[in-house]
Amino acid sequence: MAVVLILVLLVVGSVLFHMLSPWWWTPIASNWSYIDHTLVITFWITGIVFIAVVLFVAYCVFRFRHKPGNRAAYEPENRKLEWTLAGGTAIGVAAMLAPGLIVWDRFISVPADAAPVEIVGQQWLWSFRLPGADGKLGRSDTSAVTPDNPLGLDKNDASGLDDVIVDGGELHVPVGKPVKVLLRSIDVIHDFYVPEFRAKMDMIPGMVTFFWFTPTRTGTFDVLCAELCGVGHPQMRGTVVVDDAATYQAWLEQQPTFTQLTASEAPQPSN
Repeated sequence: MAVVLILVLLVVGSVLFHMLSPWWWTPIASNWSYIDHTLVITFWITGIVFIAVVLFVAYCVFRFRHKPGNRAAYEPENRKLEWTLAGGTAIGVAAMLAPGLIVWDRFISVPADAAPVEIVGQQWLWSFRLPGADGKLGRSDTSAVTPDNPLGLDKNDASGLDDVIVDGGELHVPVGKPVKVLLRSIDVIHDFYVPEFRAKMDMIPGMVTFFWFTPTRTGTFDVLCAELCGVGHPQMRGTVVVDDAATYQAWLEQQPTFTQLTASEAPQPSN
């Protein structure tokens, strides 16, 4: 009987912890409420299955507990039970996967008017690059990374000369405008994650991965690295600021371009 009571209390405690827990999602600040909805569906399906299975085990422990003279019935095969369990499991798995596939299709379908923003991760720093007046990001290559060119931009590509560089500072984006995030890593695997935006993606050395989002409210949000990337992983923090259009434009005009940074870091001739 003690086992039955423990199992029932486990179910009740788990449900209460889920419903009353103070640890929940941060308030969303992007268009990806679809991700929240998908997680809620998953919670409901797995929660119902958890409750049903544990209570069924508790029932079996109580109903078929040992009694003098009781003998177990041997039933090597039960087609009806097997089909019921297999069918129920298939329906449950499909119900969890289908919303995720729909969201994934939206996740990789970037709007045509999304503004590109490159994010570069390295141990243990975030750097950002935005297109200049021409609206294009120049070519880059990890092999071109040097102390005076930390993002590895191609100096022979005219499209990159006016690119805006934010090395280790805050990234600003305008509210209500879709952003295509291009992700690169200089060294190991990182993962750019802003909890309020919900969307995130691994940054793989030698590859450019991407995702997109539309910020829906202004504010200042913490950037976390969601991939263990070395001893400095906990300190790999950053900031994204979502501005109104005027504030964003004023910030953008104050940021240095690749040409300006290169000129300022070039050795000055001696007199």
